[in-house]
Amino acid sequence: MASLLIVAHAPLASSLMAVARHVYPDCGSVMAPIDVDASGGLIAAVELVRAGLLALPGPECLILTDVFGATPCNAAVEAAAGSRIRIVAGVNVPMLWRTLCYVDLPLNELVQRALTGAASGVMHVGVPRRQNQNILSGRDAQHPNPHQQ
Repeated sequence: MASLLIVAHAPLASSLMAVARHVYPDCGSVMAPIDVDASGGLIAAVELVRAGLLALPGPECLILTDVFGATPCNAAVEAAAGSRIRIVAGVNVPMLWRTLCYVDLPLNELVQRALTGAASGVMHVGVPRRQNQNILSGRDAQHPNPHQQ
């Protein structure tokens, strides 16, 4: 089983951890957040990620970061060099929940589940019209209240 580390701009990692615990209350044993403060810089962020990795169980870890190319992702790449760690950028709630749902899978399969969860969780949602409200047409559309004409 792989461990999960969320590395993101503060306070996103901790917030995602709270959302994860909402659905998976026991996820704290395999998962940890690393909030990267804007004032810390890359070197400080790398040290935070390394410390987070050491605190997690097992040799394999999936790191979920918020933005490719930003400090949290760059710190994860630097800290994970030469180890059995995979990194996926673009973390969102569907990705996180899907990953936790399949956390027992081998690491390479877990990466695919994370990517699928992220992609399938992003969609355009049409806005339905309000219930119990008439749609105005014709003359009434211009003057919805006939007493205001």
